[in-house]
Amino acid sequence: MNYEIREMLPKDETRVMEIFQQGIDSGIATFDTELPNVEVWNTSFINDCRWVLENENSEVIGWCALKPVSKRECFKGVAEVSIYFDRNSTGKGLGTLLLRKLIVDSENHGFWTLQSNIFPENEASIKFHLKNGFRTVGTREKVGKLHGEWKDLVMLERRSENIF
Repeated sequence: MNYEIREMLPKDETRVMEIFQQGIDSGIATFDTELPNVEVWNTSFINDCRWVLENENSEVIGWCALKPVSKRECFKGVAEVSIYFDRNSTGKGLGTLLLRKLIVDSENHGFWTLQSNIFPENEASIKFHLKNGFRTVGTREKVGKLHGEWKDLVMLERRSENIF
């Protein structure tokens, strides 16, 4: 199969939101419980470093983007990774293609640290990040509630070797 990584465009918004809804529905991908509107989603993410992965039918099957961790100038090079795939496209090694592209692009845009906060039960996502150069920083216990239940987060990070 042939896949193409390309920059996320406004025409992708509907499909990106459909895939994000699948993540919400899974109950192990995000604290979000309802889909934000496109304007809210767009303002939550950095305008650079937004990518989609298309299959041979030019259908978007995955996306990634970065969120700032802080508005403070000293943290301008630190961002949180969001990477989501259509439920029918997981487990095929495609995430590595997309994440590697995001890592290179993030470094080209001056990001020195990428982080991810993942529910402990999302073992596949934790393994995926570790396989792609992230390290476990620790577990934040009962950091937030999802559907009335306290949830932990495993914090992972990747420090660039190219930006000092």
